[in-house]
Amino acid sequence: MKLDPRQLEVLAAIVDHGGLTEAAAALGKSQPSLSRSVSTLEQRVGAALFLPGKRPLQPTELCLRLAEEGRRIGLANAAASQTVQSYRAGRSGAVRVGGTPIFMDGVISSMLAGFQSSNPGIRIDQTYGYAVDLAERVQSGALDLAVCPIRTEMVPPGLQFDSILRGRNVIACREGHPLLQARGLTESDLKRFPWISPPEDSPLFQDMRLMLEKLGNADFRVSFSGGGLSAVLSVLTGSDALTILPYAVVFGLRKRYGIGLLSIKVDHPDRDLGLLYLPGPGRTPATLRLRNYVASQFQNLAATIQHHEKQMLWRR
Repeated sequence: MKLDPRQLEVLAAIVDHGGLTEAAAALGKSQPSLSRSVSTLEQRVGAALFLPGKRPLQPTELCLRLAEEGRRIGLANAAASQTVQSYRAGRSGAVRVGGTPIFMDGVISSMLAGFQSSNPGIRIDQTYGYAVDLAERVQSGALDLAVCPIRTEMVPPGLQFDSILRGRNVIACREGHPLLQARGLTESDLKRFPWISPPEDSPLFQDMRLMLEKLGNADFRVSFSGGGLSAVLSVLTGSDALTILPYAVVFGLRKRYGIGLLSIKVDHPDRDLGLLYLPGPGRTPATLRLRNYVASQFQNLAATIQHHEKQMLWRR
């Protein structure tokens, strides 16, 4: 036998509030409509639900048991409603995020941690990749959001790209490196030390090669290559090797790992770090919330980096 769950909720309200009038007021319904619900339910179960002629209403044993089921239905409906409200507000759900390894590990991961501390209902599934691969995965629906450096004219049709940080590279070294004490650094100074090379398939590797060629150091000596960010930082801080890294990564990790920046200007890449996603109504509220959060974090970071560059880097 299938019973109408709405009638069971009405029955629970009548029992809990002690009468038709009180239940009608609590539910925002009319008393006659509740009476009809009770009559229909009694016909369906083939038994009286309240003792006849008793005032106030006195529920039968069957009524009490059905009312208990009605309460469970009410709680389930309330929980379902809360789930929908949380989803619509962007406080629950899952977001699939992809990004380039250096930025994800050096900058974005700490932002994701801050985001989840205030949005514990959102699960983040993170993967790595470079711009071309990430764009394809966003287009196919395999990713909700990508954080990557890309030239704006290379953004594939149909994708939205929001720039959040200008491409800026710096030459990094360990704190206490001999070159940090030097003034008026020249290309010959850089030739004295080995270099840590980013993975050859990364845009950062091309940046380093072009920079060193322009500085007249095309035959630079590589002491370590191919490692992830943690390996690069270990070698960098444990030796006199130099490397090229995005300014935002060095800025965010400099105090924790003891990283220094050389006061020698290099050409910045013609790429912007930004958020890549499919525009339109298909985005989930959680994706929109995360996108806005990351964008706001980078807005603050960009201003801080600019201040640090003017006040600290070029004053040495």
